[in-house]
Amino acid sequence: MLGAVAVKAETIKFWTTEEQPERLAKQQKMAEDFKAKTGIDVEVIPVNESDLNTRATAAFAAGDLPDVIYTPLQNVLPWTEAGILDSGAATDVVDKLDPKTFAPGALKMVESDGDYAAVPVDGWTQMILYRKDIFEKEGLAPPTTFAAMEAAVKKLNDPPNMYGFVAATKVDDNYMSQVLEQIFLANGVSPVGPDGFKPLDEKKTVDALKFYKTLNEASPPGDNYWKQSRELYFAGKAAMIMWSPFILDELAGLRDSAPPMIDGNPTSKALAQDTGVVTKISGPDNPEGASWADMRYFGITSDADMNAAEQFVDYSMNEGYGQTLSIAPEGKFPTRRGTDADPSKFTTEWATLPVGVDRKAPLKDLYDPAVIDEITKGLDTAQRWGVSDGQLALASKMLNSQVINRVVRDYLDGNISAEDAVAKMNDELSKIN
Repeated sequence: MLGAVAVKAETIKFWTTEEQPERLAKQQKMAEDFKAKTGIDVEVIPVNESDLNTRATAAFAAGDLPDVIYTPLQNVLPWTEAGILDSGAATDVVDKLDPKTFAPGALKMVESDGDYAAVPVDGWTQMILYRKDIFEKEGLAPPTTFAAMEAAVKKLNDPPNMYGFVAATKVDDNYMSQVLEQIFLANGVSPVGPDGFKPLDEKKTVDALKFYKTLNEASPPGDNYWKQSRELYFAGKAAMIMWSPFILDELAGLRDSAPPMIDGNPTSKALAQDTGVVTKISGPDNPEGASWADMRYFGITSDADMNAAEQFVDYSMNEGYGQTLSIAPEGKFPTRRGTDADPSKFTTEWATLPVGVDRKAPLKDLYDPAVIDEITKGLDTAQRWGVSDGQLALASKMLNSQVINRVVRDYLDGNISAEDAVAKMNDELSKIN
């Protein structure tokens, strides 16, 4: 019997959604380093993210779960409730590493009955990129509030030479959903509460809609999404845009397929150096503000070899954490800042990891320290609709229905009033379950 247990402990299975060959190779190398240290073999198994929930549910039913799963936030709490994940094991790892070394927002999102349902690995915050050079020249405050953004578009909007903003208006594009969720969050608006659907607060929502209309009026006409916002900003024709951090390497001239052409040189770092970044914005009805984040976690399953799985996750978040983040540093902000002995160890290391496609350079060589600090700080206050209420799945259905996008676009086009838009959203969202 003891022999059988020992054999079992020698191999664990790890499912990862980072399935591109280069990223898989990095995870395989980390698994080999872990084996050299512990003697435990890790079978790295790529799983397409769109198949992850179906495969996990089927494997649970068959008693064939892997030991550790790298998963997006939206699976964590539902899987815990279903019995797929073991929150006690994840909490053991977090407690051993020390919760104080993690970004508070990342842990808060997976709190479950006093435990942590999974271990925060990495994430990214949606950012407002703005022309810091122009803002400073015009005496404008950074765009951290609705009021500051309105002041900026009023002063800087000069189409077609310069648009104050590039608002997301393409209804069937997920980019519009992400932008609107952050705008609504910033003003304390959510369509869900602990019991499911919660009517949108009229005043807060009207204020958010009117603000977004101001941004839209300083944007190009038509159906705008991520592509137009990037192109206009890279051409020096937009004062502010909202984007994910996957723009950071392109912005610094490291990707030939999307070059910044502000000074005619596709490899120039000039635009990166003239760009400021804001991750948290606040509206008039919510001075605390909010940042929107996409978060990823290590879940230890209920079928796991607990000792070996906990060791692997601990290693991946400690000695191997630099390797974990190096898989795609521009989209993997460290959720664990450092250690008790060195509180900024991992954020400092992350800034040295090379990013880029056709050329490589570390973020610290491309952006000043204030930008690096702002990028990682967003995870401290990271939010998403429904997370704190246990209603992320319902909120995701609401976003995927595109009800909010459609009604907001109707309002932007002048077809309905802001008040009617709130009533219409409430009516349609209440029918989603």
